Amino acid sequence: MSESVPSWVGASARQIARAVRRGDTTATRVVADHLDHIAIADPVVSAFRTVRAGAAIVEAEEVDVLEDLSSLPLAGVPIAIKENTAIAGSPIWNGSAAARTPVAAEDHEVVRRLRGAGAVAVGITRMPELALFGMTDDETAVTRNPWRTDRTPGGSSGGAAAAVASGMVPVAHGTDGLGSIRIPAACCGLVGLKPGSDVVPRELGVDGWFGLTEHGVLATSVADAALVFAVLAGRNPEKLVEPARLKFAVSTRSPVTGIRTDEPNREAVATASKLLVGAGHDVTSVDPVYPVSLGLKGMAHWFAAAAGDVEFDALDRAALQPRSRRHAALGDWVNRRGYVRQADRDAWRQRSIDFFTDHGVDVLVTPALAAAPPAAEQWSARSWRANTMTSLRYAPYAAPWNLAGLPALVVPVGMRPDGLPLGVQLVGPPGSETLLLAIAGQFELAAPWPRYARSWPRVEDPAGTA
Repeated sequence: MSESVPSWVGASARQIARAVRRGDTTATRVVADHLDHIAIADPVVSAFRTVRAGAAIVEAEEVDVLEDLSSLPLAGVPIAIKENTAIAGSPIWNGSAAARTPVAAEDHEVVRRLRGAGAVAVGITRMPELALFGMTDDETAVTRNPWRTDRTPGGSSGGAAAAVASGMVPVAHGTDGLGSIRIPAACCGLVGLKPGSDVVPRELGVDGWFGLTEHGVLATSVADAALVFAVLAGRNPEKLVEPARLKFAVSTRSPVTGIRTDEPNREAVATASKLLVGAGHDVTSVDPVYPVSLGLKGMAHWFAAAAGDVEFDALDRAALQPRSRRHAALGDWVNRRGYVRQADRDAWRQRSIDFFTDHGVDVLVTPALAAAPPAAEQWSARSWRANTMTSLRYAPYAAPWNLAGLPALVVPVGMRPDGLPLGVQLVGPPGSETLLLAIAGQFELAAPWPRYARSWPRVEDPAGTA
């Protein structure tokens, strides 16, 4: 009787890449294991728009025949790509059949970098139509949170987060225009990094939502997030260095007037503060000044981004979901009145940078969310008002830092009483992506989190130590 061979599902991206480079396993074996798990898990959580089973095996075989794998930091690592980003030979779905664009002739630059590092794209993950809302579904499926399948994994990178949290891939690509990586990361207990402006190539839509959108990563560990970020940014992966003593500003104030943060999310910030003090850092309570006009400007950009995408892709508005049509119509209105201005974004960016220097702080800590993730249901069939208000009420903390173009990261911190993960957001000045990752690494060392949703038990890890 032969001994069963452990699956590579549940191993980290670093473990997989190291094993493939050493010849301890093959990219084909790793990818096949993950495809087997996708076949079991995805009918439950609906993370993928498309599973590239045959193409992924071919890509993995191409990795395996390379003579030298030593220069591939992601050798054989299965990865998921969000459906608004071009993969050669696949359509760009943009969240719905009505918004689908033709088959892409070539990879987006970030996909080219990931594949060039040895990663294998096993599938294309779901998002809400035009990436507009904080819940992921359409008429074909409702994407579900692996921690509690009656709740959303967030949006707009909801499919990416669900894929990672259920172990279908160790890491996933996402995009973040007003929180679309960090919100799902918080919903699903993951590390989610949105880089600052001009760090990773953008090239999304007409102008990347006025330059607000960034490509980033969702991962179960800080080390994996750092590895993928280095590849996306075109850098050589480096080991994170423990940061020297820092000063943190901590704030639970909501950027959106009238929204109160619930007790579990306030407690998450308190827990984060204790962890930082325990790591030797200084913590002070300082609220950023969020002008009332900032919320209005953020809303105007949100609306106008929809109108811009509709115009850029020459979409049939009548074929869009009613919520998306209303959003785009409001975008037309704010554009006609000149409410979307580069000068406003520049002023808020400078004010945000000045916050760090004026208060002598290195990093800002906020809640990741204000409330629990909403129900997993067909939000795409509900009213524009229900979608907009729900998105704002549970996830108000992310958008200001897209408007400012600053790097921001979500890191898990404990669990809610209802069994869902909690997280906090770290925001830093320009160029602080690696610092934010290093700080998150201190969180992980002091208070490790479950790498996957507990409803998805992992099999024995063939890679041994982490």
